[in-house]
Amino acid sequence: MKQSLLALAQSMLGSLRDLAPIIIVIAFFQLFVLQQPLPDLIGLITGVLFVVLGLTFFIYGLEMGLFPIGESMAHAFARKGSVKWLLVFAFSLGFGTTVAEPALIAVAAEAAQVAAGGGVIEQNAEAQASYANGLRFTVALSVGLAIVIGVLRILKGWPIQYLIIGGYVLVMIMTFIAPEEIIGIAYDSGGVTTSTITVPLVTALGVGLASSIKGRNPMIDGFGLIAFASLTPMIFVMAYGMVV
Repeated sequence: MKQSLLALAQSMLGSLRDLAPIIIVIAFFQLFVLQQPLPDLIGLITGVLFVVLGLTFFIYGLEMGLFPIGESMAHAFARKGSVKWLLVFAFSLGFGTTVAEPALIAVAAEAAQVAAGGGVIEQNAEAQASYANGLRFTVALSVGLAIVIGVLRILKGWPIQYLIIGGYVLVMIMTFIAPEEIIGIAYDSGGVTTSTITVPLVTALGVGLASSIKGRNPMIDGFGLIAFASLTPMIFVMAYGMVV
């Protein structure tokens, strides 16, 4: 119990240290550049404390639960030797975590509102919900496929650089073909997928799998899944825009 409290306190200090540069920058520009007092100082301090607490519990929870379970499942699948179920698990993990990603939900809803305002879709709640859900599921499908490709790369020992270069060449080609309205959304989709839920589990899966396979180096082969998860949404969302 004492060790857990000590680890939690250390995590809180780390969160405060990580947030300190942001706090300093905002305070400097507010007080010395804009030369205005901080609005609602009590509310601001309270908000910062909540952010520190939230970040602390989130990081502590990752280290305590999500990272170990991701690595242990990867070890278990490697010992079982079932490639089919490993790939099914990889796709399900990528799809499920992305569908639940808060950043993607927010961006998809915002994109639907802008699309309705710009006359791309009908300006009603049903059309906006359909557009946002279509965007979410397209991105989730692409991330699921990306994790499958990343797992196959670890299993086969494929060089990551050729896959990444080929993917970005395809992105550049599709940029000239896809509708202008979807290009910015597609590029942003590659970033919002790699956020709070997806990254910890996918990283744990890659490192755990590379650690379990003879001849694989966790430092070289265990990382890179997130790169695929950032790349494929751009391709799929531009394709979605071309179809819709």
